[in-house]
Amino acid sequence: MIEILNMTSSGDPVQLPLMGSPWSTLIILSAYLLIALKPGRKFMENREPFDLRGVIKVYNLVQILYNSLMLACGLYFLIFLKAYDLSCVHRLPLDHEHKNWERVLAYAYYFNKYMDLAETIFFLLRKKFRQITFLHVFHHFNLALFGYFYMTFSGYGGVMFPVCLLNVAVHIIMYTYYYLSSVSTKVQASLWWKKYITIVQLVQFLLGFIYFSNTLRRPNCDVSQTVIYPGMLLQISFFVLFGNFYVRAYILPGRKQSRRKML
Repeated sequence: MIEILNMTSSGDPVQLPLMGSPWSTLIILSAYLLIALKPGRKFMENREPFDLRGVIKVYNLVQILYNSLMLACGLYFLIFLKAYDLSCVHRLPLDHEHKNWERVLAYAYYFNKYMDLAETIFFLLRKKFRQITFLHVFHHFNLALFGYFYMTFSGYGGVMFPVCLLNVAVHIIMYTYYYLSSVSTKVQASLWWKKYITIVQLVQFLLGFIYFSNTLRRPNCDVSQTVIYPGMLLQISFFVLFGNFYVRAYILPGRKQSRRKML
């Protein structure tokens, strides 16, 4: 059993932290679930919420800068280096001149999924338990878990690269909103575009699904289906969950207000 858990099949000799053996990923994600679910809430039950405004501002700024750098480097990799054939995106061969670019960019994105887990810890320490929803936990947990399996068994970059780069762009918008809303209550009240972030996320998932579907339809594109189908499943799951959130948060309340005005 231990030998199985230490296997890797990507064929890339460069195995960075949180890749290869799943023990570190299993420990981190198990601890994350404990924190996100009842044990974490029990820990904070009789404690005062922590004032983390300064920490959260720094965290949001770090995320904006980190994702902006990834986006700039990713676009340079795609547009100027032209490392991929975008009609059928494959991992670069091990001896390719831009292989290290691919490794660094893919790993930076993967590592960022673990950085994202800090959001849940902040909610917990501030006793914002209503924010720790099934959608929130499912989203963060599965992105980190899927990232592990993809990076370890498929390798750096490849077919997931365009989808991940799109996600990076969405993250910049999202964390910019989070940072601005943390500046002051006055600034937060002036931010009218919160619901449009969810719309952008829904468009992102739709585009991801279309991209995967188009890749499958190409007759001469031999990208592994064991990568494509889980990716499509994730896009569908996120679209349904985020769509449900949008309806409950922005559509149903408006209808209730309209009915009250009519009475």
